[in-house]
Amino acid sequence: QVQLVDSGGGLVQAGGSLRLSCAASGRTFTSYAMAWFRQAPGKEREFVGAISRSGASTYYADSVKGRFTISRDNAKNTVYLQTNTLKPEDTAVYYCAAGKVFPTVRPRGYDYWGQGTQVTVSS
Repeated sequence: QVQLVDSGGGLVQAGGSLRLSCAASGRTFTSYAMAWFRQAPGKEREFVGAISRSGASTYYADSVKGRFTISRDNAKNTVYLQTNTLKPEDTAVYYCAAGKVFPTVRPRGYDYWGQGTQVTVSS
């Protein structure tokens, strides 16, 4: 089993940056592809990006491509989401997730989830 703890969210002005972190427990971190999703009030959970088990491959939603970067440090059991040039429409709760298949854009393709971290972008 894997437990995920998300952190790093906050309030930022449009154009700013945040780095989100997701710390995983357990010794099976490298068995999982990792992803970030987000969910705004009244909307469905939306895929943001994913990274393969080794970290060699990444895949992004068109809405964040070129602005967000996902990375992982397997020695620290941690995955990151660097968010740059933030826009008000990026405001959401961001969740990390662990799954067996890369890339998977549907939430049901993931087995474990973090508790979420709020990102608010002011205009």
